[in-house]
Amino acid sequence: MNNKKKNEGRTDFSYYGLYLLDYLTTNKFEQATDETFIRERADRAAEAYERARLEGYPADGAQELAMKVLTEGLHYSKYAILREVVENEFAGEVPEAEREAFTRKLLPLVGNVFSIYDLSDDNFALSPEYDLLYTELTGAVVLYIEEYGV
Repeated sequence: MNNKKKNEGRTDFSYYGLYLLDYLTTNKFEQATDETFIRERADRAAEAYERARLEGYPADGAQELAMKVLTEGLHYSKYAILREVVENEFAGEVPEAEREAFTRKLLPLVGNVFSIYDLSDDNFALSPEYDLLYTELTGAVVLYIEEYGV
């Protein structure tokens, strides 16, 4: 599905709103359907850009600050983390053509594993907690495959 189809009906979003919508949709964040969230975050990014330009930042520097505001706390989606586990640890068991469907099917079943981790921390992947989550998800996938197969 191309981006034009995915974003159909959403043409009233600003540049930042469309960028965020695409980012959230591509990475399968739960907020991808929350138009209020997208608009508020896009407005904050636009304000950050404008403020930075008024303070003398060059356009690319202001854009970098705006993008940081836009994606703050949105670096780790549950789907992307689980997909990484499936791709890295179960490439032999889950054929590449079936990984997306398998990950989507498994995600609601392992939701409780994510509940004790703060995925909004922009440095989460660098923390020991990320390794623990990765290990827990790997174990959950092993148990699922043993019980139900792919």
